Amino acid sequence: MAKGLQDFSWTMLLLFCAIQELGAWAMHTAVEGPGLGQPGDPALLAGGRVKRGWVWNQFFVVEEYTGTEPLYVGKIHSDSDEGDGSIKYTISGEGAGTIFLIDEITGDIHATERLDREQKTFYTLRAQARDRQTDQLLEPESEFIIKVQDINDSEPRFLEGPYIGSVAELSPIGTSVMQVMASDADDPTYGSSARVVYSVLEGEQHFTVDSKTGVIRTAVADLDRETQDRYEVVIRATDMAGQLGGLSGSTTVTIVVTDVNDNPPRFPQKMYQFSIVETAPVGTAIGRVKAEDSDVGENTDMTYQVKDEEGVEMFKVTTDSNTQEAVITVQKPLDYESKKVHTVVVEALNKFVDPRFVDLGTFRDQTIVRVSVLDVDEPPEFRPPSNLMEVQEDAHIGSVVGVVTALDPDTVNHPVRYAIDRSTDAERIFDIDANTGAIVTGKVLDRETAGWHNITVLAMEADNHSQVSRTSLRIRILDVNDNPPELATPYEAAVCEDAKPGQLIQTISVVDRDEPQSGHRFYFTLASEATNNHHFSLLDIKDNTAAVHTQRMGFNRQEQDVYLLPILVVDSGPPALSSTGTLTIRVCGCDSNGAIQSCNSTAYVVSATLSPGALIALLVCVLILVVLVLLILTLKRHHKSHMTSEDDEDMRDNVIKYNDEGGGEQDTEAYDMSALRSLYDFSEIKGGDGGGGPGEGGPSGNPASELHALPQWVQSPDLDFSVFRDYICKKVEQADEDLSVPPYDSFQTYAFEGSDSPVPSLSSINTWSSGSEQDFSYLGGWGPRFRQLAALYTGRRGEEDSEES
Repeated sequence: MAKGLQDFSWTMLLLFCAIQELGAWAMHTAVEGPGLGQPGDPALLAGGRVKRGWVWNQFFVVEEYTGTEPLYVGKIHSDSDEGDGSIKYTISGEGAGTIFLIDEITGDIHATERLDREQKTFYTLRAQARDRQTDQLLEPESEFIIKVQDINDSEPRFLEGPYIGSVAELSPIGTSVMQVMASDADDPTYGSSARVVYSVLEGEQHFTVDSKTGVIRTAVADLDRETQDRYEVVIRATDMAGQLGGLSGSTTVTIVVTDVNDNPPRFPQKMYQFSIVETAPVGTAIGRVKAEDSDVGENTDMTYQVKDEEGVEMFKVTTDSNTQEAVITVQKPLDYESKKVHTVVVEALNKFVDPRFVDLGTFRDQTIVRVSVLDVDEPPEFRPPSNLMEVQEDAHIGSVVGVVTALDPDTVNHPVRYAIDRSTDAERIFDIDANTGAIVTGKVLDRETAGWHNITVLAMEADNHSQVSRTSLRIRILDVNDNPPELATPYEAAVCEDAKPGQLIQTISVVDRDEPQSGHRFYFTLASEATNNHHFSLLDIKDNTAAVHTQRMGFNRQEQDVYLLPILVVDSGPPALSSTGTLTIRVCGCDSNGAIQSCNSTAYVVSATLSPGALIALLVCVLILVVLVLLILTLKRHHKSHMTSEDDEDMRDNVIKYNDEGGGEQDTEAYDMSALRSLYDFSEIKGGDGGGGPGEGGPSGNPASELHALPQWVQSPDLDFSVFRDYICKKVEQADEDLSVPPYDSFQTYAFEGSDSPVPSLSSINTWSSGSEQDFSYLGGWGPRFRQLAALYTGRRGEEDSEES
């Protein structure tokens, strides 16, 4: 069938082309146009006769030619061609020599390849006519077009697929879903090859499509997402305007049915049961229930609420936004003894209701929740819960302040015992009867010391002390008038010597530690010992203050400079208490304006202003004092450091000058060796003269060179040298142990050198004689430790030289 249609199409096209060729030959005339004889061309003869040029029409070629022979396209011809073969025809341009071939003698053009209009719609070529012998151009080159004739060889295609559309459920008939479009590659300007119409192949019972525009619409009004949430619709596009022989293409369109809130929430069960202990604190979750909704998305969002009055009072329902569950929690404390089972009506309703579907029914549902309360052993409960008691501060020890009562709420009703939490009453001011709960005083009360007491009372089961309840009790101590009023301060006043009668001296106020409920009321009067007072008067102002005025004119400090005025203060009771206070009044000298200048035996602050000059002088004096103090401290520090340096020098080099060599080594009574025992008690005499005169065996030295002087001592007959010996031995041991330093402290004894020794005494004392010619100047280069020794020897040597001269 398809092959017969194709042969019929080819026959019709060939017939159409033949008619065009016959028309071209019938119109065989000289035509002027592009490529024909132009003014000025050689084709124009001198006599004005126009030479006839090219003769042809526009060429057409049918696409998709499947014949075995080349397809004849057309013929080019020149008027100068006489048919003798002297003219050579050639073509150039698109497809020349490959797709299109020309007969050089006749000018016939043939297509040698299969053409496709959808790839290229026309070809532009240029024709030439040349003399075969001379190859000269007989006609000007001219351009012509070969147009590819379209046939219906391309089916419509849906280029934008796959298609996915959506439509809300329960949409009315004719609701637009989406639009599909097919494209046909055939020539839309030629015939009906590109005219496309649409139709539904599958899904026509639910959807329709507009044949011209491709718009898909609903065909029914009862689309239900909960029944079917998507549809696969096949749309076909046919060219040739749907006529017989047209080509077609199809596509599948997925249509998703979107949700609307057309389903109310529904509880799967009509009753739920939960249980909870009676001691569960407020806010404890009892359980969860959930209503189901066939919708999706936000259409399933719902809220829950308690509908019955009893449930609203005892329980609370909240919505879990993540799971859309109703969470039932305790709102008030539960009591098994009061009610064992609670029935709660919970209602679920959609949060977002679509008004278009209100007529479908109520979008809410209810269920019953039964809550069973479980019994537990509970601690006693205080009844009534009043936590305030009062007691007079003068109550005796053991007086009853009040009674607390606690009962066991359980059905067994165990006996209750009471106690006071001693962490709240460490001083044991109150006690409690363990059986009756009576609170009594344990110590004397004093409102002025502590006006309120906060204690914690414990109530526990007699046979189970772990079941304990607590209550805070505030005890107020009521005031009793047990404190007399007193003057607010030890008042002291001053009166001028020239004061006039009735002059106000001082205003008196009092304080009272008591706090009567009706308020304070004090009365003032002079004490009985001041009855004969003629100097001052006391006036009660009636506002709990009193004023002291002068009663006479003139006072004399020389006669009496101080007056003591006793004042009696009485409160309003009951009972009325009183006390006596003394006002000290001093007589002072005042200026003409009444300002106090001076008072005997009293230092008053007199307001005076210092001039800037006086202030500057005062500051300068203070500055000078500070400088002097700093200077003294600096000098003391400098002197101390100087003394310390000298002490450091003399720490080990203790050279003592005796100015007496004694009677030699055999003489043990020349001087008292006990002086060495108190070596560190000797006072140094700097700048003085020598210790001994010439008559003592030593020359009178120069005071500048004699750095130390020591008087000659007479040895005691019963002197003990053990202390000195121990000291010397200790120093020798230290010197022997420390080999890195010379032996600064050493002691050598030359008791007896032997008889008839040719060598003189080895004692260095002999070098002090005038006959010594040894030069001790080298001692000056031994450093500061030998400075004193060098001064002694070099000074002595200088004196001997001067005496000899």
